[in-house]
Amino acid sequence: MDANVENEEKMSQEFAKENENHYDESQIQVLEGLEAVRKRPGMYIGSTSLRGLHHLVYEIVDNSIDEALAGFCDTIYVTIHKDNSVSVLDNGRGIPVGIHPKMGIPTVEVVYTILHAGGKFGGEGYKVSGGLHGVGASVVNALSEWLVVEVYKDGKIYTQRYERGKPTSKLEVIGDTELNGTKVHFKPDAEIFEDTVFVTDTLIQRLRELAFLTRGVKIVVKDERKEDEEGNVYEKVLHYEGGVVSFVEYINKNKEVLHEKPMYFYGERENCNVEMALQYTSGYTENIFTFANNINTMEGGTHLVGFKSALTKVLNDYARKYNLLKDADKNLLGDDVREGLTAVISVKLTNPEFEGQTKTKLGNSEMRGLVESVMNDKFAAYLEENPAIAKAILNECLTSARAREAARKARELVKRKSALESMSLPGKLADCSERNSGRTELYLVEGDSAGGSAKQGRDRRFQAILPLWGKMLNVEKTRIDKVYNNDKMHPVIMALGAGIGPEFDTSKLRYDKVILMADADVDGAHIRTLLLTFFFRYMRPLIEEGHIYIAQPPLYKVTKGKTVIYCNTDAELDKAMKEIGGEADNIQRYKGLGEMDAEQLWVTTMNPETRTMLKVSIEDAIEADKIFTILMGDNVEPRREFIQQNAHTVTNLDI
Repeated sequence: MDANVENEEKMSQEFAKENENHYDESQIQVLEGLEAVRKRPGMYIGSTSLRGLHHLVYEIVDNSIDEALAGFCDTIYVTIHKDNSVSVLDNGRGIPVGIHPKMGIPTVEVVYTILHAGGKFGGEGYKVSGGLHGVGASVVNALSEWLVVEVYKDGKIYTQRYERGKPTSKLEVIGDTELNGTKVHFKPDAEIFEDTVFVTDTLIQRLRELAFLTRGVKIVVKDERKEDEEGNVYEKVLHYEGGVVSFVEYINKNKEVLHEKPMYFYGERENCNVEMALQYTSGYTENIFTFANNINTMEGGTHLVGFKSALTKVLNDYARKYNLLKDADKNLLGDDVREGLTAVISVKLTNPEFEGQTKTKLGNSEMRGLVESVMNDKFAAYLEENPAIAKAILNECLTSARAREAARKARELVKRKSALESMSLPGKLADCSERNSGRTELYLVEGDSAGGSAKQGRDRRFQAILPLWGKMLNVEKTRIDKVYNNDKMHPVIMALGAGIGPEFDTSKLRYDKVILMADADVDGAHIRTLLLTFFFRYMRPLIEEGHIYIAQPPLYKVTKGKTVIYCNTDAELDKAMKEIGGEADNIQRYKGLGEMDAEQLWVTTMNPETRTMLKVSIEDAIEADKIFTILMGDNVEPRREFIQQNAHTVTNLDI
């Protein structure tokens, strides 16, 4: 190599090395307009998965709901078109179309092209609102391949088109109209989203929630991609005049209730208000859902704290006043008075303060006082005016308190029993050697036979096996004290090591993945459902934090000569048959895990390199609660209806 060239290369390398950590003004990027949204979409909509895709619709609908809350809109149409674009039409006031005094362009263009532009900041346009702090419309525009807005206002139809956030036409008048409102039609950008196919049921779940929380508003959902039983375009009308009362009735539809009509309480103070609906059931779990400006505050907050505090105080005061609690008795605790309770708490306020970007916990201190005050006054008055209902509720609370005490004793018994047993672990558990719980997985396996194969076939370093035997407990019909006293549940509770019920703590979890592995038949499905019911009711964070999986053992084994292909579905079987030329030496249909030896079980179901698993998640806690109530509750009729409605979707049913 030439000496000069070599020296130049050496100097270049040294210069590059010196500047590796160099940081000056030239490295500061300025993202203009909506570039920041396209660069980091997750910051604005959470993710680019299906969750984020559906969030685009919610943002546009939220703007229409804000018009409804302000008293100017009562009907919203949400249509999924055949090309997977979505349009949202409302009969509100219509976005302003005049020239914006500061920006010098039409106001509607400001709303759709500039972040943090909207009528929700000064307190004049909207007293209360949800959305993403005024970024909703512009974010949807930025993340859409195209968006067309139509405004019906002052007798005219105005329209403007955008592509990936940028205007491709000026705002123009295209006709006359007697309507008022706004229509937004957009197609999500395939360059941004992993999947651009909307799921109708997912949209309906959130839109139903909004319809309940906005009393009287009608939301019409249409899906042009599918037809109803009569061959018409699928349509679902969501309209609930009862508001939060209808919401509670919907949740408790298939439950045995202690009083026919939910209680309803309303109160306001300055620019804030709260409405609550409560109904007690004969069930053993509490279902309390809280909202602030229609945003689901899944982590609760000040409004929930005020509600719980007042609920416990009022019931204890009533019980003492009428000698339902003896002098020697301890006060009822929060868990006692909330057992079997379904409640919806919805607050509206001008300047909501949420903890964290996700807006899942309300922080406004004044809301605790308002909710507490309303509950203290109106719930106490309700109990006085309805002594029969009050007595029924208190009887359930007292029964719950006795069960709690029995559960405490049973829990202590389990702890003492565990302390005497080796390593405090169940005898049938084949544990793994890895001590870092983040790398481990526990297989809950149906039956000793399959459990034996799983123990032999597993990777002992990180895979633990716990065989289950006998009939599992249906916790939907059982209080927690019975759960502690059930010998079929002990091994699962002890193996996981994180407690149960209110004491459950995922930080103590001994395994990162909990994998349900059962036969592909009716009994196997039943066992999975029983376990999922148990986890949902008494260890819900396991599901919420993504620890629960369902193993997918193959349905078929196709053999031709030395070629072996395992298939999980009939479609895979058809594909395998084509690959081998249409004829196989025997096609084996697996009905049980016990039909596979250790090596087959490892290759098909347990090897992380080749296995298929389903991750269990909760998209909608209200719908999940409803399904568990239908499938595992006491009432037979709702279960029969569910089976009849869904029978046509069942495949590979072995009876």
